[in-house]
Amino acid sequence: MKMAEKTLKVTLVRSVIGTKGSHRATVRGLGLKRIHHTVALEDTPAVRGMIRKVAYLLKYEG
Repeated sequence: MKMAEKTLKVTLVRSVIGTKGSHRATVRGLGLKRIHHTVALEDTPAVRGMIRKVAYLLKYEG
């Protein structure tokens, strides 16, 4: 399997309490479980779209 040439580091910085269900599902889909949890994700258009959807809850760097 080929490793991702570029990765994005994503951290959940705001609580998902009180957000839309679809936004909570997107955060879980990104692999984030709790506040200040950080994951490294492959830089793909799908992942970028998920990040854009819930950008107000995240901190991210590429």
